[in-house]
Amino acid sequence: QVQLVESGGGLVQTGGSLRLSCAASGSISSILAMAWYRQAPGKQREMVASITSDGSTNIVDSVKGRFTISRDNAKNTVYLHMNSLKPEDTAGYYCAAATWEVITPDNIEYQYDCWGQGTQVTVSS
Repeated sequence: QVQLVESGGGLVQTGGSLRLSCAASGSISSILAMAWYRQAPGKQREMVASITSDGSTNIVDSVKGRFTISRDNAKNTVYLHMNSLKPEDTAGYYCAAATWEVITPDNIEYQYDCWGQGTQVTVSS
């Protein structure tokens, strides 16, 4: 089992920055990839960024150039660095860990099966 605890959310003005942290504990060695998702009221949950165990990252187009994802292996922590925040970034942000994967001829699909409790990010206009 993997436990995830997020922190770093809050209220920020448009154009501001925040850094979210996700501390992992438990079966760390089973983690294949980690990701940040967000969900705004009335909207579907979307993946914002992901990072694999070998350091490969992926950022969704809507935040590319503003958000980055990084990790500190010594601290078992993944970060989401958010800059130039916009009101449409307002959402609950959730950290997720994938402990298994589905390998297809074209891709590796990580299955995010461990979730944190979430942290709220509110961007005021």
